Amino acid sequence: MHSNASERTASEPTSLGRPAGERSPLAPTVSNALKIVIVGGFGVGKTTMVGSVSEMRPLSTEEVMTQAGAEVDDLRGVRDKRTTTAAFDFGRITVDATRVLYLFGAPGQKRFWFLWEQLFTGGLGAIVLVDTARVEDSWYAIDRLEHHGMPFVVAVNRFGAGPSLDRVRTALDLSNDVPLLECDARRRESSRDVLITLVHHLASLDRAGSAPKEAS
Repeated sequence: MHSNASERTASEPTSLGRPAGERSPLAPTVSNALKIVIVGGFGVGKTTMVGSVSEMRPLSTEEVMTQAGAEVDDLRGVRDKRTTTAAFDFGRITVDATRVLYLFGAPGQKRFWFLWEQLFTGGLGAIVLVDTARVEDSWYAIDRLEHHGMPFVVAVNRFGAGPSLDRVRTALDLSNDVPLLECDARRRESSRDVLITLVHHLASLDRAGSAPKEAS
């Protein structure tokens, strides 16, 4: 996996991946694999996003929730959830003939947060998924990404009516430099648009970092 700024995409693609339903092996021309991590609170839609956009059948570590976790996991707003990611979800989406994105969906429960540090290793950038009913569940993800210096975008996975994006930005104390958008993680096109936004953001940071400084 490559994560150096010089290895970030130098152009801004207008689309990502193959048509939905097509399942082909990794192209032999691919020479640059880029690691993207999807983080957020429990039940926010990380597994759903990986599954909706991956061009291959995603690898999932979803396990049935048991009574043993009832006293540990915070189920506010997700009482109907019956499964949980125990390690990570993995998917793939092709950018072009030479570049591919590998998607890693991180587990959301606090008891699995220790895995995040390993998932961040070699990461190019991240997506923070937010449920507006539980915005505070995203604070830890943003704090960890900022600690690691990993660029990220924030996507509000809309489950219904909720606060505006401006209010979400204020609640998360997000800089105006961090892209914030809405999505529906169930829809391939919407998840793809979030990835495109992240790639554009990484490209803009790459250009800003390589731009010559003005003489004082």
